[in-house]
Parts: sequence; C-alpha cells; structure tokens
Amino acid sequence: MAQQQTNAQAEAEQNAEVGHEAAAHTEVAGTADEHIAGGTFPPFDPATFGSQLLWLAITFGLLYYLMSKVALPRIANILEVRRDRIASDLGEAERLKRETDEAIASYEQSLAEARQKAHGIAHTAREEAKTHIEAELSKVEAGISSQLADAEEKISAVKLAAMSEVDAIAQSTTEAILEQLLGSGVAQNDIAAAVAAAKAN
Repeated sequence: MAQQQTNAQAEAEQNAEVGHEAAAHTEVAGTADEHIAGGTFPPFDPATFGSQLLWLAITFGLLYYLMSKVALPRIANILEVRRDRIASDLGEAERLKRETDEAIASYEQSLAEARQKAHGIAHTAREEAKTHIEAELSKVEAGISSQLADAEEKISAVKLAAMSEVDAIAQSTTEAILEQLLGSGVAQNDIAAAVAAAKAN
C-alpha cells in the first residue's frame, strides 16, 4: 500500500510539473502574440529607449576601457617593435652599403696602385735592359775596334814585310831574266839601280 501511495504521489508531482511548463509556454506564447499583435519590434519600441541607451553607454564604456587598456597598448607595442625592427634593418642596410662602398673604393685604389706599380716596374726593367744592352753593345764595339786595330797592324806589318821582300824578289827575278836573255851575269848594283828606277816611276 505504501508503495502504491508513493507511486501516486510521484505521478502527481510529474503531472504538476508538466502543468507548470505548459502554463509557462502558454504565457510566453501569449506575450509573443501580444507583441506581434502590437506590430512594434522590441528594439524600436519607444518604451525601451532609455534602457537601450543605458546598456549602449555601459557596453560602449566597457568596450572603450578594454580597447584602451588591453587591445590598443598591445597594438601600440607591436607597432613600436615593428618600427624599431624596421629602423634597425634600415640602419644595418645603410651600414652594409657604406662598408660595401668603402670596400669598392679600397679595391679601386689598390688596383690603381697596382697598375701604377706595375707600370713603374716595367719602366724600370725596360731602362735596365736598355742600359745593359748599351753596355754590352759598347763592349762588343770596343772588342771589334780592338780586333780591327790589331788586324790593321798585322796587315801593315805583313804589307811592310811584303814590300821589303819585293825588292829582293824583283832583283832576283831581274837577275834570272837577264841571265836567260843575255847568257851572262849582270852586276848586282846595276840590277838594284834598275829596280829602284822602276819603283820610282
């Protein structure tokens, strides 16, 4: 019996809850029907303008506070970091450009100095070669002159020796011819006088 009474009470409570829910749905539906019947959309209802403006002000104030205290400082911090990074990158690029220009100028100066040095070395080598060649040429010319002088002296000596022997050869030849022609000897004095007269002519 007690169990049956408990089951009955539970069913009664469930029925009561169902009745309350139905009543709530009926009330909500009735309110919606009243608004629809009135033809005014709630946000456009003049009776709710005050509360709407109040909530608008509160919402705007909260949004403004959040933006000014949270979002905007973060955005400003991000922009500042980005600006600093850009400035650092520009400074680094300017430094690299300056170093590159200095390196190019130093390279060009070194190249010009190397060219000038090479030109000086070539000029010096050319002058040294010219001096050496002139010295060697002078030595050769001096040797040739010395050899010519020696040759001329030898030729003169040979010529003098030959000329000194010409008289003797002429006398002997004249004596041999006269012996063949005349058949008798001729005096040496006569032959020498005849050779001297022939040389004089």
